[in-house]
Amino acid sequence: DEVKMSRLLKLAQKFNCFYLTGLPKGECRPFVVAGQQVGLVRSEVYRELLKYPEVFCIKSPEVNNPGVVELNPAFRDYTERSERVDKVLRQFKSEGIFSALKGWRDEYYEVKSGHNSLLKMDRSATCLFGVRKYGIDINGYIKHPTRGLCIWLQQRSDTKETWPGKWDNLVGGGLSVGYGIKETAIKEAAEEASIPDHLIKNLISAGCVSFFFESERGLFPNTEFVFDLELPLDFIPSNADGEVQAFELLSASECLERLFTPEFKTTSCPVVIDFLIRHGYITPENEINFTQIVELLHVPLQTLYTYRPKISDNNIENGHIKNNSV
Repeated sequence: DEVKMSRLLKLAQKFNCFYLTGLPKGECRPFVVAGQQVGLVRSEVYRELLKYPEVFCIKSPEVNNPGVVELNPAFRDYTERSERVDKVLRQFKSEGIFSALKGWRDEYYEVKSGHNSLLKMDRSATCLFGVRKYGIDINGYIKHPTRGLCIWLQQRSDTKETWPGKWDNLVGGGLSVGYGIKETAIKEAAEEASIPDHLIKNLISAGCVSFFFESERGLFPNTEFVFDLELPLDFIPSNADGEVQAFELLSASECLERLFTPEFKTTSCPVVIDFLIRHGYITPENEINFTQIVELLHVPLQTLYTYRPKISDNNIENGHIKNNSV
């Protein structure tokens, strides 16, 4: 029984592929800003950052240590850090080096350590630096008199840069600079599904899920703030921002099956699985790997980024870290 792997566990391992296989290899370098680790940098990004020594200080690799990428500590504040990084990213974008930057949309994302905002960068670039990302998701559902628990899904527009045409949660979106969590949920609900004010006031906060995914575009240590919204039987969602092409109402069992198809957005699976667990549809009785799955919906991202450079200022010359043993 120990080695018996259910479809659901395989799926949970898929959206945690970096946490389970990439991270233990130890090939990514911590990305440090103002003495705090805020991300991880893959080798192909590291090689490009080496070309900007006035912006990124590279601590040389040592035995069993791939090295560290530190944003130049001479940049003293949020504005300067943001401007210097933005300049490099725009250069990358114009050179077409990274596919992730094809999704550039001048929507800024706050890079934080705890509650401190250290800089902002375009949302599309965060995966290049393995920066922790936060978003909101709304499970829109009904209790149907004959079909039981039913869940609304949206189909993403074919023109979206990421996951075009894939099925997704009814409402979802990343946090942007200047917007709070619930504020983002309300804004996205109006834009994506035209959910009116008198219904959105019934939104219930239902915790969060966290996972660590990797694709060719980059690293995705994601935390999603989850909301449940019971909708009236006669409510039909409609899109207002051009980013959704269709909606579909599925029973819980149909929804679960949809997750196992290539038509569903991999990084939205955790939210649906979490919903089906909390609503008693996936249980320890019907899921052999129940505890592993619950654990893989709550990857401890808080504790993964704990690297602190042991460097005093006198080890830095002209913005470069001297290669002393540290």
